[in-house]
Amino acid sequence: MAPGLYAYPKETAVGKAPAEDDKLVKTFLKDDRFLLASPNAYNMLGVGTTQLYDKTVVYNHKRHGNFSLGGRTFDFRMRPSFPKTLSREFLLVDLVNNLDRLAESKHEVLARVRERVPSYDAPRLRRAAHDYGNVRTKKFFREALTAASCQLTICTITRNFLT
Repeated sequence: MAPGLYAYPKETAVGKAPAEDDKLVKTFLKDDRFLLASPNAYNMLGVGTTQLYDKTVVYNHKRHGNFSLGGRTFDFRMRPSFPKTLSREFLLVDLVNNLDRLAESKHEVLARVRERVPSYDAPRLRRAAHDYGNVRTKKFFREALTAASCQLTICTITRNFLT
């Protein structure tokens, strides 16, 4: 699979099964503190991303760089913190963090993210931006959440006034 990393694939009815990503990465890192993510997951957020990527991102505390394991490419990124599991809020923050790595128009994606912010749980999104966002991302979400909060307040006042 890689220098010093060997696999003993299970035999299935259709041939040998490939190693599971999480077991492969756990063995490679010799650590179970990592998060597997894919830029393909951004597509489910409804912000206009449609590209498909052929590498898996591994957030971890030990390695940095691209490694080929079992014929697949893994992009290891060292981060001081990351969640144990993927959430919509983390994915949205991660998308803004990695905007420069995406094939789509940055301005269009950011505009769509700004439109989608009100549909998210504000405290969870604020927490994800604080915990996992870079400086630019934190500023973006602080402004977007403030705008969404003001818009909600204006709508509530208007609704109460009209009734």
